Amino acid sequence: MQLIVLGLNHKTAPVEVREGFNFSADRIARILRRLRNYDNLDEAVLLSTCNRTEFYMVLEEPVSGMKFIQTLVKHLAGDGYKTEYFYNLSGVNCVRHLFKVASSLDSLVIGEGQILSQIKNAYQIARENSMTGTIFNTIFNRAIATGKRVRTETKIAYSSVSVSSAAVDLAMDVLGSIEDANILVLGAGRMSELTARHLIDKGAKTIFVSNRNFDHAKELADKFNGTAIAYNKYLEQAETSDIIITSTGAPHYVIHEKDMREVTAKRGGRPLILIDIAVPRDVDPKVAQLPGITLYNIDDLEGVVDTNKHFRTHEAKMAEAIIEEEISELKERLRYLTMRPVMVQLHEKMNFLREKVLKRAFAKMPELTEHERRIIDIMTQRLEHKFLREPMTAMNAAAGTPDEERLRKVICELFLLNDKGEDYIGDENKFDYWD
Repeated sequence: MQLIVLGLNHKTAPVEVREGFNFSADRIARILRRLRNYDNLDEAVLLSTCNRTEFYMVLEEPVSGMKFIQTLVKHLAGDGYKTEYFYNLSGVNCVRHLFKVASSLDSLVIGEGQILSQIKNAYQIARENSMTGTIFNTIFNRAIATGKRVRTETKIAYSSVSVSSAAVDLAMDVLGSIEDANILVLGAGRMSELTARHLIDKGAKTIFVSNRNFDHAKELADKFNGTAIAYNKYLEQAETSDIIITSTGAPHYVIHEKDMREVTAKRGGRPLILIDIAVPRDVDPKVAQLPGITLYNIDDLEGVVDTNKHFRTHEAKMAEAIIEEEISELKERLRYLTMRPVMVQLHEKMNFLREKVLKRAFAKMPELTEHERRIIDIMTQRLEHKFLREPMTAMNAAAGTPDEERLRKVICELFLLNDKGEDYIGDENKFDYWD
């Protein structure tokens, strides 16, 4: 049994690859329900944000399990799959990575706070779809607590530059000043609101907001004394805009080359800056080839968010010390889970009996080839796993709950186990999640 994470992020894959793995909550739930029927996978959490997608897994048999998951990822990626885009970490390295992600040490914007809520949502979706048990309930709750602790005990978040503020800073770098700029914000979600706030804070006199839902556009525009634009009119507004910042959350391009070609023809050569901070992207990359248009996407913001790097590096070292402390405590927690000795005993007893029966059967069938013996051995292993899955799942779910003591006694009585969890047959290292 092993902890494994398979993923890609802004460091390993460009935005055009990452957007293919940007899953909605509904799609994450569908993927997890599909994984629920795979016997080799005990627990799973799927985290998907604009800058990363990661599968966290507890696998019974890591080698065959990873082959299955990689095949699934290839299917999800289609033609965009390349092994070099993905990283694969196991054991304590998997946990350390999760804790760094939760503490925003692995983010495009070091110190940003959004990732913690995204981890909470991913964990909640996994729980609702019955894909977490004792291991991930323990690990993810500790990861969330660690993220909160890092933000409380360090100043890593004090100097962070958000994606939205970086987009505004990028516009100012190009224009010099945005006080007299004609600015259009496309989208009315959380990221668009943060962007609008930064625009006003940096001196913008007014902004225009457009969204498919006009009421949402008007609500956002009213917060900043701006003007709402009907969605079917935003291209007309683009004809007079200096900057367009877009973050709609649409699963496809909303600004196309053909439309922008018509817009540029009416602008008389005036330059236009397009800043696309959406993943998947809102703007067709071909738009960048049009005369007078400068297009930036979320990957172009990396240089902007690199401010105060020295300060954050110092705070990051403090955060990493906190993470190592939390990992040490978690290791002890996982090692001495109260249900674990009984689960190990049950597993080892069933395996002992399986091997004993198999040995007798093989003795009565000397004509079997080595290949045939292996097939029968694998078949009996799978039967054993299927037989144990339900009691193991029940014990996982009961660990740490008021029902734990009752279930432990029932299991021990039914299978004639030592309820103290001592002197069981087998090697405990098989259940060391850190190796």
